[in-house]
Amino acid sequence: MQTVLDIRGLTKTYSGGFTALHGVDLSIRKGEIFALLGPNGAGKTTLIGAVCGLVRPTSGTIEVFGEDMGRHWRRLRARIGLVPQELSTDMFEPVVRSVNHSRGLFGLTPDPRRVEEILRSLSLWDKRDAQIRTLSGGMKRRVLIAKALAHEPELLFLDEPTAGVDVELRRDMWRQIGRLREQGTTVILTTHYIEEAEEMADRIGIIQSGHIRMVDETDAIMKRLGRTEAHITLAQPLPEIPAPVAHFGVTLASEGRELCYRGGEQGKTEVAEITKALTRAGIDYTGIDIRESTLEDIFVDLLESHGSAGAAA
Repeated sequence: MQTVLDIRGLTKTYSGGFTALHGVDLSIRKGEIFALLGPNGAGKTTLIGAVCGLVRPTSGTIEVFGEDMGRHWRRLRARIGLVPQELSTDMFEPVVRSVNHSRGLFGLTPDPRRVEEILRSLSLWDKRDAQIRTLSGGMKRRVLIAKALAHEPELLFLDEPTAGVDVELRRDMWRQIGRLREQGTTVILTTHYIEEAEEMADRIGIIQSGHIRMVDETDAIMKRLGRTEAHITLAQPLPEIPAPVAHFGVTLASEGRELCYRGGEQGKTEVAEITKALTRAGIDYTGIDIRESTLEDIFVDLLESHGSAGAAA
């Protein structure tokens, strides 16, 4: 599959000595939705700024559509859209004029039909003559997306696109982003909403303290790092773990009234084997609570493990 963005050894150290990015390597494929997850201060916005020409890297290379961003910034930037985290636009300007202006900034001729299509897709057409300042926070966020789409970018960055947006509007935006992918646009988004990445992204990258900790297919991350947790409530408390289930790595809790299990890819199968072993051993249980780890659980565990490793070092 064609690579549209290739980052190698990207480092950014600010004048005060703070290093926001440490030798980042990252490749983005054409037409995919890529989610970049990380806590505040992890380097997400700095990485986006470097690709969009808003931040000058200290070292490293950025290739967009097979060309060096440093050498051909102006031409390549015209093929990139950016929805910034902050609302930075003229609040007294009508919506349609603001979107038209963004299109003109990249040298494109006026196209009322295309602008209408964008505004309708974002449920903004009825607000086209309204001043941006009169809109709700969610609608203002949609205006930023419309402005980023106005020059028909092939690569689109969404920096926290649904921050401050209610659930209904957030799902509307998910559908819009899905339509962009169907049209061949490559989308890179940063988000604090773990379910957003799990729902939409083809691949996920996890960044912490300026380091890329992991990049993989969303399903692969869930399969490789996901966990099945089971809590089996026993009819009678046990003084110790029964021998028939000890090899499953279970633990006793609640003063011996609960068997706790945590497993990996074969978790559900092993839970079934545990219950069969208890039955064969004549050990009664009154309930089973099974829970699958979410991407958020994986994310937190991964950052905690890297944090512990850093502290130990």
